[in-house]
This record gives sequence, C-alpha cells and structure tokens, in this order.
Amino acid sequence: MRGRVIGAVTVGAVGLAAAGAGVGVNRQRKRIAGRAPDDAPAFGSLHSEPVAVVADDGTPLHVEVDEPEAPAKSRLRKAKPPLTVIFAHGYALEMDCWHFQREHYRTAGVRTVFYDQRSHGRSGRSPIGNATIEQLGSDLLAVMDAVAPEGPVVVVGHSMGGMTVVALAEQHPELFGDRVVGTALISTTAGGLEPSRILFPMVPAWGSAGPVGRTISALARTHKIVDGVRKAGRDVALVATANLAFGDDVPGSYVAFVDRMLSATPFEVVAEFFPGFSSLDKFDAVEVLAKVPTAVICGTDDKLTSIGHSRKLQSRIDGSTLLECHGAGHMVILERHSEVNGELDRLLAATGAEDAR
Repeated sequence: MRGRVIGAVTVGAVGLAAAGAGVGVNRQRKRIAGRAPDDAPAFGSLHSEPVAVVADDGTPLHVEVDEPEAPAKSRLRKAKPPLTVIFAHGYALEMDCWHFQREHYRTAGVRTVFYDQRSHGRSGRSPIGNATIEQLGSDLLAVMDAVAPEGPVVVVGHSMGGMTVVALAEQHPELFGDRVVGTALISTTAGGLEPSRILFPMVPAWGSAGPVGRTISALARTHKIVDGVRKAGRDVALVATANLAFGDDVPGSYVAFVDRMLSATPFEVVAEFFPGFSSLDKFDAVEVLAKVPTAVICGTDDKLTSIGHSRKLQSRIDGSTLLECHGAGHMVILERHSEVNGELDRLLAATGAEDAR
C-alpha cells in the first residue's frame, strides 16, 4: 500500500509541476525552434577508440583519448611526453557535451581525454553510497593514472566536473604544480549551492516548491514512474532545458542536444548524486589551485551555479583569471564555445603547453 501511495504522490506532484510549466509552452517552443539558423552540428559524432578504466571501487569508466599526430620533427628524436588535457563533464550530462572543445582541440593537435562520469553515459553504475563528489575526485585520478601517467596535465571541469577537480585538489594537493600544470573551472562552485537549482529539468519545472531533499528521496523510490513522466512531458522538458541551460537565444539543436543527455540519465542516478550538492563545502581546498594557472569561466545568466560562485572561486585562487560571458547560461561551453575555447587556449599557453607539445 505504501508503494502505491508514493507512486500516486509522485505522479501527482510531477504532473502538477508539468501542468504549471505547460502554460505558454507552445509559445515558448516556437521561440526555441526559431531562435537562430540551425547549423545542425553533428552532436555526439566525435569519438575515438574507448579505453576501459576501472575506478578504485571497481566501477568501469568509459574513457576516450584523442591522440594528435606527432609533428615530423618529433619523430626523428625522442619526444617529451605531451601535454594532456582531461575534460570532466557535469551532472546528468556525458562526455559529448564537450563537442565544440573536442572539435577545436582535434584541429589544434592537442592530446585530449574525455570520459563519462560514473553512472553517466557509457560508464558503469556506481555502487550504492559511492555516488559522491569525493569519489568523482578519485575517479579523475584513476583516469589520469591510466591514460596520462607521464607528462603535464591540465584538468578542465564543467559544473559537477568542476567540483570533481576541486575534490581532486582536496585529496591530492601535491599533484598541483607537479603533474597538474593548469586547471579550468567552468560554471561551477565549491560549496554554498542551493540544491533545488541543480535539479535542471529532471523533474520538469519542479521549481522551488516543497522540501526538495525529501521530495527527491520519495521520487527516487519510484524512479521508473518518474522517468516515464519525464518522457511523456517532452514539450515541458524542452522549455525547461532552454530556460535553465541557456541565457541567450541558441539554435534549437543545442537545446535538443542537452535535453537528450538529460533525458538519457535515469532519475535514480539523479537522486543518488543529489544529496552531495547540499553538503558540498570545499572552498578552502581551492586555494591549492593558485600553484598553477587557473581559469574560471561562467555565464552571467547562469541560473544553476550563478556567477557569484565563480567570482568567489576566483577571489580564493590567487592569480586566477575570471571570464564572465555576458548573458550566457549554464551550458556556456556550448552557448559561447568560441569564448570558452579562446580562454582555454590562453590557459594552455600560460602553462607552457606549446613547449610541452
């Protein structure tokens, strides 16, 4: 009987949230579809041969390495280990979200590594209790040890991926200034996050109503029902994605791409990671990043990890830079990819990347 009651509450609550968001959906859907000429980039098409990396708790992580072609002159002598840039994605996304960065650095001839965080994308599901920011920091080290055991490394994190980088800094400060020669923290924070902000459109237009933590726990117990409701409310979810993920008008393909990644993440996974955001408190740990060039990047219209978080990060990391992308939202890596890529290029130059390649 308890299960039926929870299920009824789940469907009713999500249904009411969706119905509330549905006001004006048709109008907003037309605005999304007509925002800009849609160049239809082949999102999700950039891949390389996968590498299986096993985390310290046995979880298999899906990792891909883009190896640049070695310059002719380096083939004639013993080359130094190349610079490697490792990209860590955010909550309910997957490695494909770095589409424009991956495309850019393939052209630039930089060795890059992309991986799906545990329980996301093509990686294995995390054991119960290990879906934590701390574990993600350990996973990043496992990836680094497996595919970049030698040579300098730059770590780049977006949203939860930025928290992953901060967790690594807290656990292994000795790596920064040694193996890790640069960091980029994009649309992220090290604490003080309002949990309801990061719900994204996982439960369409849930808003801030109700005790979020208890609500998520209840929904998690009937996660299959929630997944069904999410799929049924595609129009509402698309509008929620457009409004929460982006600041300016973007091509409809961008919205659909992000929504597709969000929709592919089971709500059970969303619920498993959710508690860690409210307890996150690692601002003291970010100070170690002052040992290396660090770039902080955020859109000024980020509704999930607002610009204030990035300003605080920059103030706590001596010598770091802050790029504020005016009017951009949380998915600044897509929305303002040229600005983001340019800032990452400057970061690599500051680390001596040209000499390492």
